[in-house]
Amino acid sequence: MAHDPNCPFCQKLADPNGWPDGDIVWRFPHSVALLGAWQQYAGYCVLVAREHATELSELGANRAAFLDEMATLAEAIGACFRPLKLNYELLGNQVPHLHWHIFPRYANDPDRLRPVWFALEEANADTSEKRHLERGAVPRAEAAARLREWLANNGAPVA
Repeated sequence: MAHDPNCPFCQKLADPNGWPDGDIVWRFPHSVALLGAWQQYAGYCVLVAREHATELSELGANRAAFLDEMATLAEAIGACFRPLKLNYELLGNQVPHLHWHIFPRYANDPDRLRPVWFALEEANADTSEKRHLERGAVPRAEAAARLREWLANNGAPVA
């Protein structure tokens, strides 16, 4: 698999301790699912490709498998947290390594009609707002455990 030694995600993927174990939801064959920081969106995850690519079109033969893993993770989020809608975000402006943000959106979200990034930008300027977005109704360890259990019980592929 392609690896870029200057890429922070490639560095984390190469290091067995690159991400805290508590943040890792699942190690798929072509990606790693992480519990995202913003758990006000209960179940929010980031799916990081194991292969270094900056665009989805660069994955080549692994693209379909990577997208299947994303769909499996999304199914787990939906089953575990019952959001109204899932928002899929593929940006890469800050870390140019293929990764998807999967944000569950809920009917009681006062900003459900706005992109999540507006709230996250506000959190960068206001520490109390940041703490609010990091805390969710479900503790982080429980959120990750729910997802892991669903993935294990539903035959998610594992690396």
